[in-house]
Amino acid sequence: MLTSSFVLLKGIGHNSERRLWQEGIMNWGSFLRSATLPGISSAKKEWYDRELTQAQTHLDAGDATFFGTCLKSREHWRLFNTFRPRTLYLDIETTGLSAREGHVTVVGLYRNGLMTSLVRGETLTEDRLHAELEQTDLFITFFGSGFDIPYLQAKFPRLNFKKPHFDLCFAARRLGMQGGLKHIEQELQIARETDVVGLDGWEAVRLWHQWCAGDAAARNLLLRYNAADTINLEPLAAILYDQMVATFGPASLGFPPNRLQEPAEVAP
Repeated sequence: MLTSSFVLLKGIGHNSERRLWQEGIMNWGSFLRSATLPGISSAKKEWYDRELTQAQTHLDAGDATFFGTCLKSREHWRLFNTFRPRTLYLDIETTGLSAREGHVTVVGLYRNGLMTSLVRGETLTEDRLHAELEQTDLFITFFGSGFDIPYLQAKFPRLNFKKPHFDLCFAARRLGMQGGLKHIEQELQIARETDVVGLDGWEAVRLWHQWCAGDAAARNLLLRYNAADTINLEPLAAILYDQMVATFGPASLGFPPNRLQEPAEVAP
């Protein structure tokens, strides 16, 4: 999807992008090969050619930050397929208070099939989080732009969160889905283990305090709950990405699959 994206060009909005697709300009390569394009002057075409050539250079270098800057945040979903190998799924638990008064209790991190739970007072440190973020090209959360990321920034101000962020909550809203993570999981038939079904963020706060009071079983359940929230972001992201492509990408024009084929998008 990324190399079919023209909204990264100044002056190209969704309507102009869609007109390009309708003209058969399905990706950067076909744009560059076209000597002229309807509605685009020769001078602007030359400028756009330079911009797309630069974008291809950044793509070849695996530079996700470049695209996170030139694409609006609501379009960062377009990066998912390209940068999936260095995508980090993230979910946090807290003491239930504001970032000023409260604390992060658990940070769940999931990438490439490996779940990591960083726990307050144990493995949750700014240095450890920094090391994890350095391996990341794309964040995926559910409402993380409104809660998880700002909370972490407030508690760990030296961390760099200026990276592309595919917030599944807002993608789901654009697709007409309502409710929170658990509701959407049920709607899309994404399962979780029986013992964490029905638990929510407030229950996670209670479990933390139970563990601090000496209940070891509460710690285990808290970590299992957070892991479910974190790991389930992966299948949800895949489903929402496919639906976003079908709804807002060139596939929405009804072209057969062979019209949409292009070189595989794989970041180093």
